[in-house]
Amino acid sequence: MSDEGHEGHESDVRTTHVTSVTHVTLVTPFVWPVRVYWEDTDAGGIVYYANYMKFMERARTEWLRALGVDQVRLKEEHGLIFVVVDVEAHYRKPARYGDQLQVTCKVHQTSRASLTLDQEVFRDAVGSELLLDGRVRAACLDAQTYRPRPLPQELWKQINAGDR
Repeated sequence: MSDEGHEGHESDVRTTHVTSVTHVTLVTPFVWPVRVYWEDTDAGGIVYYANYMKFMERARTEWLRALGVDQVRLKEEHGLIFVVVDVEAHYRKPARYGDQLQVTCKVHQTSRASLTLDQEVFRDAVGSELLLDGRVRAACLDAQTYRPRPLPQELWKQINAGDR
């Protein structure tokens, strides 16, 4: 199924279904602002490479929260947790103390038990100076056995309907 005739609106989504995997392209990504503090920098005065992973995690968490997903409730009521199983990051330019960053999050692909998200980190504004681009795959696991479990149907529908 494809919805290709709409451009320039926040809710625009293009979806392609291929067997059990759904590819979703969100025209406007979710954006979360992050300020760089001294604690985020290394001895050279730039953001320590691993801290970008923290910034990206915050954006993913807030994206889920914007969808109405409380991860504590997800664990308590459904016995499910999200675990990052794959990360790809391309560091383009360094961020420094005091920089205002915009961290984006948009769905690249979903399956019944995982989400793959594209993420970018910009200085000042989305579309301005790109500092990092990456892709993160998070698996939905049983909180006790750590075995893959399907995403709750409501959440899967929200994500694949473009309710971001």
